[in-house]
This record gives sequence, C-alpha cells and structure tokens, in this order.
Amino acid sequence: MPSILSNSAHILLFPFPTSGHIIPILDLANQLLARGLTITILITPANLTLLSTQLIELDRLGSLHTLVLPFPNPPNPSETSLAARVHASSQLSNTIIQWFQSHTSPPVAIVSDFFLGWTNSLASQLGIPRLVFWPSGVQRSSLVDYIWQNDQLSDSDHQIQDNSVISFPDVPNSPAYPKWQACGLSTQYKKGDPSWEFFKNGVLANTQSWGAIYNSFRDLEGVYIDYIKKKMGHGRVWAVGPLLPANDASKRGGSCVMPIDDVMTWLDTKTNSDNSVVYVCFGSRVELTTEQLDSLAAALEISGVHFILCVKLHQEISKEYEDRVAGRGLIIRGWAPQVAILRHRAVGAFLTHCGWNSILEGIAAGVVMLTWPMGADQFTNANLLVDELKVAMKACEGGDSNVPNPAMLANVLAESINGGRAERERVTELCDAALKAVQSGNGSSAKDLDSLTNQLNGLKVKIN
Repeated sequence: MPSILSNSAHILLFPFPTSGHIIPILDLANQLLARGLTITILITPANLTLLSTQLIELDRLGSLHTLVLPFPNPPNPSETSLAARVHASSQLSNTIIQWFQSHTSPPVAIVSDFFLGWTNSLASQLGIPRLVFWPSGVQRSSLVDYIWQNDQLSDSDHQIQDNSVISFPDVPNSPAYPKWQACGLSTQYKKGDPSWEFFKNGVLANTQSWGAIYNSFRDLEGVYIDYIKKKMGHGRVWAVGPLLPANDASKRGGSCVMPIDDVMTWLDTKTNSDNSVVYVCFGSRVELTTEQLDSLAAALEISGVHFILCVKLHQEISKEYEDRVAGRGLIIRGWAPQVAILRHRAVGAFLTHCGWNSILEGIAAGVVMLTWPMGADQFTNANLLVDELKVAMKACEGGDSNVPNPAMLANVLAESINGGRAERERVTELCDAALKAVQSGNGSSAKDLDSLTNQLNGLKVKIN
C-alpha cells in the first residue's frame, strides 16, 4: 500500500478512459499536487502509456499514485454505445469499495468525470463527497443539464438529424439550436433501455454532486458559472482553467511521431511574419473522410497560406501533394505536440473541430480559430466561439456527409491570416485574461484552485 502524506488530503481522481478526458484531469492533478494534496488516479491498463510521459513530471513528493483497473466490457458484445460503456464501468464499484476499505488512509473525496455520474452513489456508500469534473465548458454543461432534466430527448424512432429547434430559456443568453446539434448523445437515447436509463440517471446526478470543477475561467464563461452555482444551490463550483502545462508542453498527451525539434525548427523558418501559419488538427478521435481530406488539402494548397496539417497515421497524403506544397506545408502523421505548436509565434490561426481542450489551447495561445464542428459538444462550442466570444470564424460544419468547397474554404484560410480582423484583437484579449486567471495569488482560477484545496483539506479534518 503506498504511503500517504499525513498532512495532506487524499483524493481519488476517476477520469473517463479516453485521452480527451484523461489529459485535462492529469493537468488538474498537477495543480492539486502542487498545492500539497495526495492523489490516486484510477486508470485502465490501456491508458498507462498515455500517462507514462507525464506521471514522473507530475509526481514531486511521491504523493501521486495509480489504481490500475481494467475497464469492464458491456455484458453484450454487440452493445457499443457510450451508455453501455458507462453502465459497464459501474461494475468497478465493488472493487473500488474493497480497495477503499483496505487502504490505511483512504481518499476523503472522489473527483470523477461527468460521464461517471454513478460515482455519486458510490461516494455516498463510502461516506465521502463526490465532485464532478467537467473537461467540457460550463455553457455546455448548462445545456446538457437542461436537456436531460426537461426530457428533451429523442428515442430510437427519431431521426438523428432532427432539425426541430430546441430553446434554452433558463440558460443565460437563451440560446437555441437545431436539436441534432444541441442534444448530442441524447439523440441516441432509447427510453426503457437499461444502459440508457442508467446513463440518464448519472447525468442527473451531476448537479446533485457535492461540488463541480470546470476546465474554464471566469472571463470566458462567468455568466454560466454563476448560473451553475444557482442551479446547484451552493458555491462549491470551481472554474480552474485553462488547465495547461506552464512550461514544457511537448510531451502532453503522448509522444509526437515527428521529432518536436523538427516541428519547431520548421516553424522558426516562418517567423519573418508572425501569425503567418495555419495549424489544422481535428483532435484524437475525429477522422475526416477521404473526400473531406482531399477537399481540405486542396483548399490549403490554393489558399497560399503556410500550414501544418495533422492527419491520422493511416490516412493518405500523396507524395506529389507534399512536393507541391513543400516549404509552406508540413504534414504530421499521428499525435502532434499541439500546445507547443499553438504557442509558437508563427502560428496565427487554428482550424479545429471545436473540442473543448482544443478551444482552451487555442485561446491560451491567442490564435484565431476556424470552426469545423462535427459532433458531440462541438456545434454549441463553435457557436460560443463565433457568435458570443467572437474569437473565431466559421469554416465548415457537419460530419461525414459535409464536404467543404475548396475555393470557399481557401478564402477563409487566407482571410484568417491576411485580414486585420476583430477576431484576432478579441482572442488576444481573452488570451491575456486566460494567463491572468492562472496567476498565483490573484488569478480567478488560481483562487478557485486554492479554495478547492482548502475545502478538500477541510474534509480530511472532519474525517479525522
């Protein structure tokens, strides 16, 4: 049994086992460790490789531990939905309880991903509080809560592309979206299905949790933070973002297939003109179709911009294409050191799928974003960027069936670099606000992290 520092609260972190959810909770662990807490991270064997590049850097005092448990498969192999995976994960409950009861200094709280709402009940069984961790934005969590609380759900007889408009009158700014864009997972909901009913109950449990932690900051989503505090009925809501590495970002999330020095050297050749490079990446899970990739590649070529294009390892970019764009286009196959790239002075725009991690990384780097949402929370995130925050330009919209016109996309790419746009001025302001938010002592997110730490240490005192 690992030793626990006697003067620190011990917290169990339980991420959902995908990179987009694990990476920000690791960054949260980094902040909590720096404030003297002891952390155990529940992780699956398949994701140990993802963590290995960051665990040593995070562990300063031997106060970071892992609880390695395999993520259970659904009983029925044909069940592939997220709801089935979440339902299956609850099979870990008894194992966690046994581990907890055998520990000489067990955790005083569980911090778990918003997909894992069932851990609210687990925490009650253990007699400790559960805090929900949202790696997505506060606005998005407000919409998710409204959708499931008010039964704005589809069933198996509904078409996924439901164009009926759903309104959110209670949410700040009263947003409205086509249902297929706003509802995300709820368009897959099957009433009466055990896994989906279990998933729904877990979503509803999030606002019943003892506390909530968001990877966001007040200058970005202050009005929504206040809304969630009112919704939950207490002040135990902490916006602690952007959760990003302060210094070396090259290893965050994995190792780049292309040596990081080669990428930085290529970018250094473009610094005669700051903000001259467009970075194109669609995250770890989104994959363009062949038609979409061909159209995007053509747009990049005819736009005349310098660019870095990230593609999956198995996706094809012809040697002839690479020869034609040589000197102004760099192709990265596989994982890219995104934070390090975005922070480079040569990068001025970011074509993104609008996942929340990518949004925060783009804002913190002060680059204009070009939105191409494809699913999940990405449509509402894109709307937030373009219409409310005004730090982004629309590039494309939609999943597999939507292939952009190369000429039109090329114009957007060129305009993002060459135009003296208001979006660049606004994102620069938000970048400054993001940096100030995490400043020790007076930043809003730093203060929330200090407050969170004090509350968690207070739980240790109560238990002792």
